[in-house]
Amino acid sequence: MASTPAFDARAFRDAVGRFATGVTVVTTHEAGELRAMTANSFTSVSLDPPLVLVCVVKSASIHEPIASTRLFAVNILGEDQEDVSGLFARHGELDEPMGGVPYHLGRIGAPLIQGALCWIECELWQDYDGGDHTIYVGEVVEIHVERADGRPLLFYAGGYGSLGDSATD
Repeated sequence: MASTPAFDARAFRDAVGRFATGVTVVTTHEAGELRAMTANSFTSVSLDPPLVLVCVVKSASIHEPIASTRLFAVNILGEDQEDVSGLFARHGELDEPMGGVPYHLGRIGAPLIQGALCWIECELWQDYDGGDHTIYVGEVVEIHVERADGRPLLFYAGGYGSLGDSATD
């Protein structure tokens, strides 16, 4: 068992926030209810079989629907979708389905957000306890690259950003 760390949760969050990430919205459905949450804890895991993972805090409204339906989609956001990220980063119920963000249902029934760079639809392959989060590993069943020339929305040190022009030259 690890000893008590010599730092607090804020210091830990600030330190790991120094790792730049892309921004996604994870979506699912359960009994006609659509669920979505912003996540930057997303990564590819394996090519064979094709696996990705997302980490979901156990108190999130999307946590149990993913566990019960065993389905989720990952919407990779473009730099012009900061407002979408902000909407799904908030706690609480939305006034209308998907907060009024345009979407359509994918092959597995999860919402796919219009304008996302890419959609990745998954069936739950495995889940793992991750402290106050659950690590959901999904087997990819469908991919759609919608904006191959789009630029990603990035998150770094508690704020949004985008690739500099020199990074893509």
